[in-house]
Amino acid sequence: MHASPATNVSVDGSEAMFTTMCALLAVGFESNVSAANWHPVRAQLRERMQHQQGPAVDAVREFYTKHQLADEGAMLSQYIWFGLVSGPAPKFELSLRRDELPPEVIALEGFSEILAAYYQEQKIGRLWRELQPLYNRDIVRLHDSVSQIVFVATNYLREMMNTSNPRTFTVIVEPLVGRITNVRNFGDHYAIVLSGADDVPTDTVRHAYLHFLLDPLPLQYPHVVAVKRPLFETAARAPRLVPDLKDDFPSYFAECAVRAVELKLKRMSPSERAAAMDMDDADGYVLVRPLFTALGNFERSEPSMKLFFPEMVRSIDVNAEVKRLQTIQFAPANAAAKPDETASEGLARRRRLPPATIPNDPEAIAALTEGERRIAEKNPRAAESSFQKVLAKYPDQPRAWYGIGLVALMDHDGVKAKEVFGRLTSGDHTAAADPMVLAWSHIYLARIYDDEGQADQAKVQYQAALAVTGSPDQARQAAQKGLAASTGGKPPERP
Repeated sequence: MHASPATNVSVDGSEAMFTTMCALLAVGFESNVSAANWHPVRAQLRERMQHQQGPAVDAVREFYTKHQLADEGAMLSQYIWFGLVSGPAPKFELSLRRDELPPEVIALEGFSEILAAYYQEQKIGRLWRELQPLYNRDIVRLHDSVSQIVFVATNYLREMMNTSNPRTFTVIVEPLVGRITNVRNFGDHYAIVLSGADDVPTDTVRHAYLHFLLDPLPLQYPHVVAVKRPLFETAARAPRLVPDLKDDFPSYFAECAVRAVELKLKRMSPSERAAAMDMDDADGYVLVRPLFTALGNFERSEPSMKLFFPEMVRSIDVNAEVKRLQTIQFAPANAAAKPDETASEGLARRRRLPPATIPNDPEAIAALTEGERRIAEKNPRAAESSFQKVLAKYPDQPRAWYGIGLVALMDHDGVKAKEVFGRLTSGDHTAAADPMVLAWSHIYLARIYDDEGQADQAKVQYQAALAVTGSPDQARQAAQKGLAASTGGKPPERP
């Protein structure tokens, strides 16, 4: 495996994906398609696989026939999903729990056992090893291209990747899939399947990698982006807006942020950039333009995008944008779309969205935002007043309780802080639906136990913070440092 230094990005082959595609070729998938422009490995193996014989091959063919779809593209998509979430040879057991699996994989239930028998019968493992020199050549060449994309994007956003974070971005080299670039994300795992190192679709790889970096932010700051929702509600009426974005505000916001950053990173003339933003407006991506403007402030600042994101979002003037939207004519659905390499992506959003914890109430959102500002200004009394306004209407609102906990810390009221963070980490009112609040509440509770000299209790809380799925990178880093310091008998670092 070739991994870019200090990132969660890797470029590699996948024996599970290779075996899955061999099985597809064996059943005659795309047997009527000309192989004239195919990768040589793909063309040669199609001929070889189609002539395979044996009970396991028959079982694969029977399974394929029973699960066949009219749309060959949808069929290929199903098996690519399977290859991505499949565990290693020889068993190919699925790597995710059933409730985490994409529907496409659930539809192929039972395929793992059939593929395992096919792998053994046809000695696919030996074939895979024989082809390694060819795959490794493309992996090395692709690694350089992907590393450059990763380097430029992470440097622009000033991100420091944490290799202990479970989020991953994988580029899989598999000539048997063909030249259509397949982009997938399932939970915290993002993957692109490429046919080889020739003609690397740079725009598509960059687009997917920017999603990997930016997708978590609207989910991490839901009360900040919620204020911009009126703009989304107008944009959702655009005929050309991707359908699955029309009811997914966090994903829509992330898509607009990705497009805005792309306009900064692509080599474009001012007129080309202006035309691209006009097209984004016409297609319904109306937040691209104000986010592009806000990125100018980010470029002049010092924090990473993860820290600057709330300020960037707040700088968007909703009233001004509402007026601007009144002048936009959305393009009809049948209008010619702009040439865009990302338009043909097989992009499927399989993000585990936490249940909404922020009330759809402008006054409550404004009070949460004001409280957060007051915390940043180190004004505990004003912050407490804002959070109490929210709790008066929503007594169990976790972000408001979290704010009260931070106020208690600022007041050096350890008893109150312990009570609040204890409420958020256990019992009926735990902040299970808000990973940021849950993780940091465990961390602050651990720090209080450390101050009390209860190292064992602190260790338990730091470990609990690390176990929170979907927690921010900063929280994981803080928990790891705290755990190391607690174990080593050193005082943990304070923020």
